[in-house]
Amino acid sequence: MSSERPIRVLIGKPGLDGHDRGAKVIARALRDAGMEVVYTGLRQTPEMIAEAALQEDVDVVGLSILSGAHMALVPRIREVMNSSGLEDVPLIIGGIIPDVDKPSLEAMGVRGIFGPGANTEEIAGFIRTLVAAKDKDAPA
Repeated sequence: MSSERPIRVLIGKPGLDGHDRGAKVIARALRDAGMEVVYTGLRQTPEMIAEAALQEDVDVVGLSILSGAHMALVPRIREVMNSSGLEDVPLIIGGIIPDVDKPSLEAMGVRGIFGPGANTEEIAGFIRTLVAAKDKDAPA
């Protein structure tokens, strides 16, 4: 990412979870932190999320999952993102994620996991660090 444009983050709500208040709070906080945010809305399929990430040229994909389906949704989303050429786009998730599932999610390539009540400034800082590290590793 060049310094010419703000960090672009996609916030997706995969699956049948109909609770989007947290996703909207995060989207607003990231906008307030100077990022461009694409919010895909409720009940998105993995394919819809990957397509939106590709079309919007995002730097990070954030998923909000409160349904308990994270162990089914996250690997499929990562798979579709990878097959769409988005393997270098970091994936972070927020929601109700049991501690026992966190190592498996991290092994699937999830770069950050944020639970209820996570500090929005810390999330924004985490995203900035992710993107800076990705830029540093990118070929010139």
